[in-house]
Amino acid sequence: MLEFFSASTRMANPQRAIMECLEVALGERGDDCDLLIINAAIGHPLGDLIARTRAQCPRARIVAGSCAGVIGREGVSESMKDVALMAIRGKDFAIAQVDGLFGENARAKSVELATALKQAQPGINMVYLIVTGIDIANDLVIAGFESVFGPEVTLFGATSGDNNRGLATFQAVDDRVFERAAIAVGFCDQTLEVDSHATHGFVAVDEPLVVTRSRGHRILELNGRPAATEYLARLALPPTATLADTGPIGALAERLSPVQAMAYGNDHILRAVFRRDADGSLHYPVSCSEGTPLWLTIRDEERIFSDLDRMLAVMADNARGRKPVAVFQADCGARGRRLFNRVLKEELIQRLQHPFSTDGQPPPWLGMYGFGEYARLGGANTFHNYTTALAAIYRN
Repeated sequence: MLEFFSASTRMANPQRAIMECLEVALGERGDDCDLLIINAAIGHPLGDLIARTRAQCPRARIVAGSCAGVIGREGVSESMKDVALMAIRGKDFAIAQVDGLFGENARAKSVELATALKQAQPGINMVYLIVTGIDIANDLVIAGFESVFGPEVTLFGATSGDNNRGLATFQAVDDRVFERAAIAVGFCDQTLEVDSHATHGFVAVDEPLVVTRSRGHRILELNGRPAATEYLARLALPPTATLADTGPIGALAERLSPVQAMAYGNDHILRAVFRRDADGSLHYPVSCSEGTPLWLTIRDEERIFSDLDRMLAVMADNARGRKPVAVFQADCGARGRRLFNRVLKEELIQRLQHPFSTDGQPPPWLGMYGFGEYARLGGANTFHNYTTALAAIYRN
């Protein structure tokens, strides 16, 4: 039977950061765990953190991903030196990893990853994913996994991130650090079940951009013009605009079916663009066929919070009075209240954690600000952008 413990800190020294997290999470039994899942802001090299972790917990397996900030029981932190971890005791898990993941080979690599995971441990019923961000076809990652496990196994987790520059993201397993990896942690504790949801609260506006030429997940033309040229023009940005310029305002909306829209509480699912090529093509985060209409969007602050409340109400109904033994969160930095030229997250996270708390104390909690989120939509494994995505794990 798996047990979960968590902690987070903002600390520049990697040794002190890991030691503090382990002490807070595990107390006097600071080296007594079988698996450590670490989220670390890009200012902390994963290799340094893992070396410190290995010295403290020599027998534990380690999985890690880079991000732009962390979320824990202690709240939210978005400095360059944030660390959060989930420590797990018990043997009912397996880990698999593949390297060299790109958009073109996403399905094949995902099949390889899922096959290795399934062979490592029977009875896996939920999978935590950390996948390289920026420029892969995440729908094919899901499709590859489901071809091995079937759609009933819930996928949750995130694509790793950097400091929102879209240059490189990092993933690690045990003592190895990668830039192009996908890592899967499969849980097979049959006393556990997971409830996974996501919400965004953005609104589609104006006339859509139409994909007039595409190849896989790369959009080559929008409205008959080079995709990047048309995209930046519609955002009223110059050709020199960077990810930091487009990220907060450049969410694209793809229309959902009526059934999906009812489950989501929104007519559209959002997509983010984290890479533009010199030929003017955009790397879309999922496969995109020609003829697809894509809307620009605006943040609707009131709706961000009301849609969050709606999602929490659904999760409360599903919980049937239970409190989770652990919560995994993947989030977008564009959510929260915009004040003082910043998007502030504290209120959003407090509102989010309160329904899951007991006597004011949230359950073990691990979250990150990455480049995308895996969560269910209408009962189906789905890739999201610009959302708060939760996977609440309950003892059944």
